[in-house]
Amino acid sequence: MSGQTKGQPASTRTVTATVPAQPSGPSDETTPAASAVDDEPAVHTAATDAGSTLAGRYRLRAKLGSEPAAGAEFWTAEDTVLRRDVAVTLLRRLAPDPDADDPEGTARAGEMIVRALRTGSFEHHGAARLLDVLGAAVSEWCGGRGLAEVLADGMIRPLTAARMVEPLADAAAAAHRHGLVLGCDHPQRVRISSDGRAQLTFVLARPDVTPDDDVRGLGAVLYALLTGRWPLSNADAARAGMPAADRRVSGDPDGRVVPPSEVRPGVPVALDAVVLGALARDGDGSSTQRVRTAAAVHRMLAEIVSEDDKNALFPPVHDGLPPEPGDVWQDSSRRKPPADRDRRRKLMIGLGVLAVGVVVVLGYLGLVLGSVFGDSSGAPKIVVNAPAATGGAVAGGAGPPQPQAATSAVAAAGVEVYDTTDDPDNAGRISRVIDGNPQTSWRTYAYRQQFPVLKPGIGIMVSFASAVQLSNLTINSPSDGTVVQIRSAPSADSDFNDTVPIADATLTSGITPISLAQSQPVQHVLIWITRLGNDNGQNMTEINEVTFQRAGV
Repeated sequence: MSGQTKGQPASTRTVTATVPAQPSGPSDETTPAASAVDDEPAVHTAATDAGSTLAGRYRLRAKLGSEPAAGAEFWTAEDTVLRRDVAVTLLRRLAPDPDADDPEGTARAGEMIVRALRTGSFEHHGAARLLDVLGAAVSEWCGGRGLAEVLADGMIRPLTAARMVEPLADAAAAAHRHGLVLGCDHPQRVRISSDGRAQLTFVLARPDVTPDDDVRGLGAVLYALLTGRWPLSNADAARAGMPAADRRVSGDPDGRVVPPSEVRPGVPVALDAVVLGALARDGDGSSTQRVRTAAAVHRMLAEIVSEDDKNALFPPVHDGLPPEPGDVWQDSSRRKPPADRDRRRKLMIGLGVLAVGVVVVLGYLGLVLGSVFGDSSGAPKIVVNAPAATGGAVAGGAGPPQPQAATSAVAAAGVEVYDTTDDPDNAGRISRVIDGNPQTSWRTYAYRQQFPVLKPGIGIMVSFASAVQLSNLTINSPSDGTVVQIRSAPSADSDFNDTVPIADATLTSGITPISLAQSQPVQHVLIWITRLGNDNGQNMTEINEVTFQRAGV
């Protein structure tokens, strides 16, 4: 994120930033440091690896990408003072500018940092907030996933893509009104948050970025979400792990791209117009009307989303993807999933047990009525104790029948992903674990390393309408080897240290029962995953359904 500066003698002044002294005790916010002018370049020339610390405070974790045109590398890092995750745009020495008196590229680097400092007061939910500037730009860590990671899961619905890009377009429009530029025309600077919003995460854009580049960047992000291809720099596409977009003229890297609707049938004409208008250049021979401002892009996307909301009661136009189980409108021609034979067998067994129970109860009632209205002579009477529905024995009159423990299913009132790092995995799909349909599921992200390297764990917080005494729970999951810990919580948003362990279990593929017989009445139950299962070499856990049984007499 940078702003347009005027009157800066970039060729003679180099700008660095100093970190102010911290007050006693860490504060909740970090204010971008005031800049100082000296003769030292504000770039990092030494090798920087994971584990290195910047300014004695920011410990680098993982490199997520780079933009050679800006001399920038994108890292995740830990703020060791405030104990939080941050995004770091690390500035390397830029390549020399042949058109300027800048043999080392340091003046251009200084201009980038000056621009970054100007963005300290800019805040918008579509862009990460700048926290610190010290030869690197430190911004909030928005979490989520990169564009390539999101597209690896499969194609995104066109109108869902429009909803994702709308907040980013709004942020670009707001930045331009303040004389700033985001620099969202690089695929690795933008990430998709856990709630489905495109956000500019890595700031400190290259020196020559302009508002026109932001407009083209918005069109490029939307094009990528619609087609899975990056339409701007082929080199940037390769660094991001994405294929480059096809061109009307093969081999022309600056030529017009093939419209999204031709790459993927089902893309609305309105989205075609937004994408092609934002990507268009003056004099490129295109008949498409060019969209010149980020505000226009945002307005067009907002109108498309609003129109979709109005038409939600009508069957949607086929977008090339099958309907999801939760969609209101379902394709009647879609092949139904095969019947679950194991479920049918269990149903027949349950009906058989119920029939036997009915016969036993009727027999018991017959004996009682016979003793009341039958022969009242001195013949000895036989008392029959009714067996429980799950079994029992007929005995003589040795005493009153003993109470038999029974269980019944209890419905959850709510469920959410519980995450101590503020990066909940697939939060929009967590309701599937209590929807009563084992064909739907929620899954964690796919992690390259097992817990607790990147996270201490991930949890499912289930809440009931009131405190309930539970006897057991069952977890239906295909992720064999997943280790879970069942914990009680005083509230759905409790700190992890306030939760109390109840039971531990290792899941097997299928249904895993877990006894909670020793637990106290509880209103909030945390299913805490401490070890992920293995899915084709990836660390990931999938859960189809979680059910609870109430203890009773």
